[in-house]
Amino acid sequence: MAFRNRESDKRRYGDIVYYDRGTVSVDGRAYQRLAVQTHFVTPGESYVDLLARYVKPLFQDGDIVVSGEKVVSMCQNNIVNRREIRVGFLARTLSKFASSGDHGVAMDEPLKLQLAINLAGRPRILLAAFLSGVTKLFGRSGVFYRVAGHGIAGIDGFYQRSSFDFYKDNAILNPIDPDGVTEEVYARLGMPLVIVDANDFNVEVFGTSRALRDQDEAFIKAIKAVLHDNPAGQSDEMTPFLLIRPQPAHVSASWDAGPPAVARTVPRGAAPVSRSGELGASPA
Repeated sequence: MAFRNRESDKRRYGDIVYYDRGTVSVDGRAYQRLAVQTHFVTPGESYVDLLARYVKPLFQDGDIVVSGEKVVSMCQNNIVNRREIRVGFLARTLSKFASSGDHGVAMDEPLKLQLAINLAGRPRILLAAFLSGVTKLFGRSGVFYRVAGHGIAGIDGFYQRSSFDFYKDNAILNPIDPDGVTEEVYARLGMPLVIVDANDFNVEVFGTSRALRDQDEAFIKAIKAVLHDNPAGQSDEMTPFLLIRPQPAHVSASWDAGPPAVARTVPRGAAPVSRSGELGASPA
């Protein structure tokens, strides 16, 4: 997993550190993305307080705030410790046939697979494993997670290579009532919020503020296009929040996010700038 917090991209505004992730073009419009660094967020903290402290001072009218879903789940205490999981025969057996990768912990980790069994039940996991094995013969991937459901694809944790001990012993589940979270943030801070699970392969939108939900379907495609290179990072960056800021028509993007069919429009973040500073792997 490439570490995205390059010193040359680091910016500081007062005590706030953020990283310029570049400007992308979607449907001919340029959008700037700013990845905002926080301290390492621990269970039970307030996502409203975090956004007020780290993002609100950078926020400008027209910006859209993007939050990783895991930082919301951490604040909601929606986590499972390894001591709560008793790995059984099925998890140990099936995990031997699961594929693994360099982008986090997959179902080859018995703890994670047992958690999936606890959430979805044995019959569904067995069906998901069977169909996954069959469809892989035809070059299809991701079938296991689609069949298993229950938010299993979004489970993070039990990652022994993490720089943070917390991730070695805990799994983070998907956020509870993400649309409700976005409404609370908008009501208290006046910032439109999108909650996503973005990684190096895919972007899934969990919740959006009502003001954003009123836009057409192209809006979701736009968000995915702007986030398509995972600007928040997938390693230990501790940048769970992004500002997406639309740029004036005369500003050109540093690269093109892709054709309209793949995605559409969304803004990104710059903010009052002054160079230097830093901070990275809050659940992003």
